Amino acid sequence: IEAQRMINIQNLSFNYPDGRHALHQINLQIKPGEKVALVGPNGAGKSTLLLHLNGVLQGKGQITINDLEISKKNLAYIRSLIGMVFQNPDDQLFSLTVAEDVAFGPTCQGIEKETIKIKVKEALRAVQLEGFEDRNPYHLSGGEKKRASVATVLSMSPEYLVLDEPTSGLDPRSRRELISLLRSLPQTMIIASHDLAMVNELADRVVVLKNGRIVADGAKDTILSNKDFLLENDLL
Repeated sequence: IEAQRMINIQNLSFNYPDGRHALHQINLQIKPGEKVALVGPNGAGKSTLLLHLNGVLQGKGQITINDLEISKKNLAYIRSLIGMVFQNPDDQLFSLTVAEDVAFGPTCQGIEKETIKIKVKEALRAVQLEGFEDRNPYHLSGGEKKRASVATVLSMSPEYLVLDEPTSGLDPRSRRELISLLRSLPQTMIIASHDLAMVNELADRVVVLKNGRIVADGAKDTILSNKDFLLENDLL
């Protein structure tokens, strides 16, 4: 039987060590090709939920990625399926050159050097940073850093892209460029964001979190056009 290609979260709950409840009974399925936005006020649990998808955090409940449970023995493979782009690019870029950062994932996967070179080239082309191979990430602009972080994940050919506040801290032009880049990528996407205008451009489905619970999950147009609901949930 072929594995069902989807992210399946069942009854996921998580408390931080200080006892703070972060997630309550989250049930969510994400199917191939979907572009899903997670929206909600600060502290709603968006980042906490994303960090469960690649096993950084582990709560109670069950998460399967393409029918595989997130467990020690599956973790390396699951992390190759889930490309996680953090909110702060400086958490993602730590090498002396852009090329080294983009090569880091495939190198850890044990891919041959020649293939890695091709993957680095393709990932940089996808994010329009060709010719940036030898640049120091520290000297890139905010928008370039964001695109370089996306490249570090694309080089591993993930099936799912998970992005935490991708447009935060970007000027209008860099923001437009990043949205246009994300729209062009074929991966299934889960995007946590406060930026409802970006969500409107990128997502086809919106999941609203409040106090660690899902309070709505539906078509983008239905949710974003309901002003009263957005106000009630601190989204406007």
